[in-house]
Amino acid sequence: MENEIILKRFTDIRRELGYTQTEFAKLLGVKNTTADIERGRTKLSGKVVSELLRQFKINPLWLFGESDQKHLDTSKTSVIPKVVTVDNSENDNMVMVNSKAAAGYPQNISDTSWYRQLPAFDMPIPEFRNATYRGFQVEGDSMLPNLRPNDWVLARAIEHIDHVSPNKMYVVVLQDSVMVKKIERKPNSNNITLISLNETYPPYEIKPYQIQEIWEVSSKLTFNVDATTETGLLKQLQESMEELKRQIAK
Repeated sequence: MENEIILKRFTDIRRELGYTQTEFAKLLGVKNTTADIERGRTKLSGKVVSELLRQFKINPLWLFGESDQKHLDTSKTSVIPKVVTVDNSENDNMVMVNSKAAAGYPQNISDTSWYRQLPAFDMPIPEFRNATYRGFQVEGDSMLPNLRPNDWVLARAIEHIDHVSPNKMYVVVLQDSVMVKKIERKPNSNNITLISLNETYPPYEIKPYQIQEIWEVSSKLTFNVDATTETGLLKQLQESMEELKRQIAK
């Protein structure tokens, strides 16, 4: 009976997180697939239990049927960088993660050798001192009008989810993706709400344990800057509307 509880809860975790047996095996350091574990043919090892705790904050006592608390307290979940690179003077480098590299960032987040392929430099201005910063390239239009596709954001590492502000933008590194969002924590809820500035993208909720790192956006690098002002854009829109009205009238 005890073994059935363990297997069911282990399988439920995988399905809840949305991983295939092969994907989950790779995350947990299991060879090939978790199918044998879920069928009871292979014993759940201490290494797998520790990975479930480290990556997803799964309470081992819950897993073994000895507690009703599925996740450990995540109010102080650490989201500090897993790897920090330094230059020859032992000063923090600012690693730049382009949109292509971002696709592999969550899976390689603790692999020091993976970071060596990314460009890194020092920003010699006071605003970027005494903290760890990282650059991320923006993909998609979910943060329009503040951030355009292919812009770069320079973001400061934070230590805990409790340090986020609803008035800031953040680079959020999840288990399978990297995105720029606003973060909202609702009273009496342990869930985290990720919000886009572009209202065509609805907000959605995640669990704190799904977050690996959080970086607070402090500045941005944008390209293709032109002289068109917001007033100029509004005038163009008005002219287009008038032209449309004339065509409809005809």
